[in-house]
Amino acid sequence: MGVCGCGKSTVGNALARRFGVAFIEGDQFHPAANVEKMSAGVPLDDDDRAGWLQALADQIRQARERNAGLVVSCSALKRRYRDLLRQADPGLRFAHLHGPRELIAARLGGRADHYMPPALLDSQLRDLEPLQRDEGGLALDIALPPGELVERIAGQG
Repeated sequence: MGVCGCGKSTVGNALARRFGVAFIEGDQFHPAANVEKMSAGVPLDDDDRAGWLQALADQIRQARERNAGLVVSCSALKRRYRDLLRQADPGLRFAHLHGPRELIAARLGGRADHYMPPALLDSQLRDLEPLQRDEGGLALDIALPPGELVERIAGQG
């Protein structure tokens, strides 16, 4: 979890490979209307995110029912979003990737293949409710190399 540009996809993909499980890129589950809105530089609100989060919760629930491992990249910016996802699997754990705004903005500036414009970073930072101690997970500094982030997450299993 974390704001755009924090490395969720990179770390999530590597973590899924490390454990030999499926990886779901949460951005692929956004409906076209959400993608259009973000592409236009308009932040999503709770109503926009509701169906998207439910679609991800459904994927998590299905994996739990199959007893299959799964790694999902999802901003999960607010506690209530994470609570909804956790309803799909009470054992769900989060890795909150965080770092300084300047580093994240620099990463976003270097991305050419994503619909999320760098202008939306500040709205995501405003919406972000950091992972709380009682939520099950850990917070990691994105200044660390992706491989180290993966190892730290894997060590929490």
